[in-house]
Amino acid sequence: MCEAASAEGIDIVSTTAYRSYAFQKDLYEYYVSTKGQEEADKVSAKPGSSEHQTGLCADLSTSEIDYVNGSAFGDTAAGRWVAEHCHEYGFIVRYPDGLEGITGYTYEPWHVRYVGTVAAGEIHNENITLEEYIEENNIQNVDIVEPQSEGGE
Repeated sequence: MCEAASAEGIDIVSTTAYRSYAFQKDLYEYYVSTKGQEEADKVSAKPGSSEHQTGLCADLSTSEIDYVNGSAFGDTAAGRWVAEHCHEYGFIVRYPDGLEGITGYTYEPWHVRYVGTVAAGEIHNENITLEEYIEENNIQNVDIVEPQSEGGE
């Protein structure tokens, strides 16, 4: 996907993909300490429940915003390209704007999740969330990741 964007003159890089339990625990605890529990739960998954622990998602960025992750990504050429094309590569923008009540997380235009090209195409074309897709298709057993002990990786 990043190579296809590059071929069109769009700079996209993956800043974070797989995260261990320990890394997610540290990140989540940082958000709790700086934002409080309620806000942390809107921007970070608790360790053992992060999509990053599955290896099925990635955070993207671009030189347009100095390779940081933030909602500004959605307003860049890279962010617009991702929103328009990521489904062609089996990815979805996981946490769309204005749908926090469905996804449980704030808008994250930089966070993409691999679901396969069929599901990604349907989610994109119907303009729905992964949660809505799962419900509409009566998909069962979609645990994001098995919880691990604090010592697990």
